[in-house]
Amino acid sequence: MFRRPVLQVIRQFVRHESEVATSLVLERSLNRVQLLGRVGQDPVMRQVDGKNPVTIFSLATNEMWRSGDSEAYQIGDVSQKTTWHRISVFRPGLRDVAYQYVKKGSRIYVEGKVDYGEYMDKNNVRRQATTIIADNIIFLSDQTKEKE
Repeated sequence: MFRRPVLQVIRQFVRHESEVATSLVLERSLNRVQLLGRVGQDPVMRQVDGKNPVTIFSLATNEMWRSGDSEAYQIGDVSQKTTWHRISVFRPGLRDVAYQYVKKGSRIYVEGKVDYGEYMDKNNVRRQATTIIADNIIFLSDQTKEKE
């Protein structure tokens, strides 16, 4: 039932080397992230050398699981792990909306891509940073509505 559509999707992302050995082979790739969580800090807008302004904020996602020896679902301790993500918004319209409306505690959905980079800290030590470059933000709730 699903075999043909799945094969069509796979063919879009993979090209066999034997097709044209002498020409440049361009393969599609995918770098997509979807996050649903709460904002950890109000956004800040930064600009380097008067160009490329960016809005930056943090987003927390939680993972929960039960541990214990029993196979019964209700028995066992609940554990939780929080992961923090650095979100960067470069798109002009989205960047300004994020800076104005994203607030600490807001529940949002972010779509984007993962970016790995390096920077020099204040002590001239090279650091690595993982950032989510946001392409889309959906506002799910207001923090004041959640508290009521």
